[in-house]
Amino acid sequence: MKNSTIIRVIVFGSLAILSMLGVQAYWVMKTWDVKEQEFHEKVIVALYHVAQQFEDMGINVPEYDLITQPTSNYYVVNVNNAIDANSLEYFLRRELEAVGLTEDFEYGIYDCSNNSMLYGDYISYGNEKVDTSQIKKEALPVYDKYLYYFGVRFPHKGSYILSNMGITIASTAILLLTVAFFVYTIYVILRQKRLSELQKDFINNMTHEFKTPISTIGISANVFLKAEEVQKNPRLQQYAQIVLEQSRRLNDQVEKVLQLARIEKGRLRLKPEPLHLKSWLERVVPGLEINVEERGGRLECAFEDGPDLIMADPMHLTNVLYNLIDNSLKYAGDEQPRIVLSLQHKMPGKIYLCISDNGKGIPDKYRDKVFDKFFRIPTGNVHDVKGFGLGLYYVKNICRRHGWKVELKSEEGKGTEICILMKTQKETEPPQTTKT
Repeated sequence: MKNSTIIRVIVFGSLAILSMLGVQAYWVMKTWDVKEQEFHEKVIVALYHVAQQFEDMGINVPEYDLITQPTSNYYVVNVNNAIDANSLEYFLRRELEAVGLTEDFEYGIYDCSNNSMLYGDYISYGNEKVDTSQIKKEALPVYDKYLYYFGVRFPHKGSYILSNMGITIASTAILLLTVAFFVYTIYVILRQKRLSELQKDFINNMTHEFKTPISTIGISANVFLKAEEVQKNPRLQQYAQIVLEQSRRLNDQVEKVLQLARIEKGRLRLKPEPLHLKSWLERVVPGLEINVEERGGRLECAFEDGPDLIMADPMHLTNVLYNLIDNSLKYAGDEQPRIVLSLQHKMPGKIYLCISDNGKGIPDKYRDKVFDKFFRIPTGNVHDVKGFGLGLYYVKNICRRHGWKVELKSEEGKGTEICILMKTQKETEPPQTTKT
């Protein structure tokens, strides 16, 4: 994955996450305000009814300024006269339960003789029996504006509101989990990218180091083959030829790795030039035929007449052809390889360069993967197909750099056809340069 792609993922992902966190924070605060307002309204209604109960008992309750909220969890009720503590607790319990508020509270009554609050009791609604003697009972604050009043405090108001925000809390937890997963994913991506870069650097350095000994082996094998003693000994000559062929094969694989490294780093520079594809193929085919016949196969050509002027890099187009032919030979199976190289004109302004074979074909589940780097169709414990899985990956990248489209058709047991769709140029048009 490119650095620019990773940066875009991090930037846009972070913006999306921050936006979601902002929206979620807004809804959490909004929900808190709604629940707090509901709690407040229930308390006001309950305390108003308690005041009415005392009024029914003959106590003169003021019509205005009846209930005040000094703090967020503390309420005082102006009763204008002394009240009975036992009656207060009874009324408080009944009226709070009537409005559906079963939250722990504590109450106290103001004593004007010594200007202090007389602590009443701590009322718990927990499922388990609470030992109120173990609860720290702090005196309720004095409210200076009333002469006779009682106060009610809800020590766990915040917990009560949170317990009524289940859906909001659950959605927040899911969002935070998503954020954590996003951060972990970015960490894994960056770590994998670093490991991938280390792997690429190692492979590139290794392949560069291989170039010199491989060239030395090839030169030595050539010298060995020309020696008079070797030419007189068929066995030595055979071994020397094997060494030379294998050094060439190893050199080709190293070159392929180096070319792919240049492609991935954007250092590969194409040199496109105008080519008449049919006449160019006719010059290249003899070399392809030798390669196919050496492996016991047969190459057939079927070139349709029509506009065939294209812009292409001859060297890389040659490599593409050899890779496709080599791939067909590798997967020929037990049959004699029969490869057909064709040019087809299926639509105006386009030309198809196709290579088809009678090989083993590609199973459905692997067709989308054959152009991936290092991918090879599994063959179990039998390693009869040699290679690194770079051939079709190279083909795909070179075609992409030329602006060509690669199409694959294959049926297991009935062979494979790979077509490259190229744009043709008009003879009167100046040559178009390909972006690299």
